[in-house]
Amino acid sequence: MADNSLRLLQERIDSVIRGKQSAVRMAIVTLLGRGHLLIEDVPGVGKTTLAFTLAKATNCSFQRIQFTSDLLPTDIIGVSIYNPDTKNFEFKEGPIFANIVLADEINRTSPKTQSALLEAMNERRVSVDRKTHTLPEPFMVVATQNPAEYHGTFPLPESQIDRFMMHIKLGYPEAAYEKQALIGQSSLEFLEGMQSVITGDEILKMQSEVDYVKVDNTLLDYLMAIITATRNNEKIRLGASTRGAQFLLKAAKANAYYEGRDYIVPDDIRNLATTVLGHRLILKARTSLTDAEEIIKEILEKIPVPV
Repeated sequence: MADNSLRLLQERIDSVIRGKQSAVRMAIVTLLGRGHLLIEDVPGVGKTTLAFTLAKATNCSFQRIQFTSDLLPTDIIGVSIYNPDTKNFEFKEGPIFANIVLADEINRTSPKTQSALLEAMNERRVSVDRKTHTLPEPFMVVATQNPAEYHGTFPLPESQIDRFMMHIKLGYPEAAYEKQALIGQSSLEFLEGMQSVITGDEILKMQSEVDYVKVDNTLLDYLMAIITATRNNEKIRLGASTRGAQFLLKAAKANAYYEGRDYIVPDDIRNLATTVLGHRLILKARTSLTDAEEIIKEILEKIPVPV
């Protein structure tokens, strides 16, 4: 187990994103589980900085895509350009070809452009002009979105939301940490001189080891009971998908690995259920994500925990 390296990674990111240890941990667990992370919150609370810091601390390539209303799919994936010297079309890679891609304010662009990420997030490749191009590994999309009530936002389609392993909120920093941010060195200046504590190859090795974290059959039944309950709940119109179940299992394995275990326990599933499943549920009443998370908590209370 690589728990020491992961602790160093957590500490390095915590030194920039102060007072948000839980959010930082969820970002690391998502990376270990080969997932993608959706961060929703008001502007200016550190969403972009978290993604950039994660890339710097892991020595991974980083690209930021600022999503706007006029952004095109080719601005993300890339485009084939005719070369008069070779008399052939040559593919010019877009910013999606990086280890960690920040999709900043993803819900400010149209659903057509948002869909350009679907193949990349699901299959880690993109198709252009009938040719398939493989993305670098490790690969992770960290998307930020403004709350739906903000002007100029487009709701993410269900198929897009379902491809994010976790959905988190950062929230405003505590007063003591916010005061330090006002009088201290800017985070961007600090990041420029930051040294990585782990490499991309080490991340790939850890991701492979996560796959071998053991899962008892009783815990699989427990996980499926939670998923089934979301589909049968009277307050939920559309429950968790099979992909949601897969992501919950991957996240539980990654969390166990982060803790230094080669097996999962019930708390790995319970503690991550709201973060992994909350954004996937479509409720019968028009309510917020918080309501979906509360319903999941109610479900967890009713399902017996395996001993």
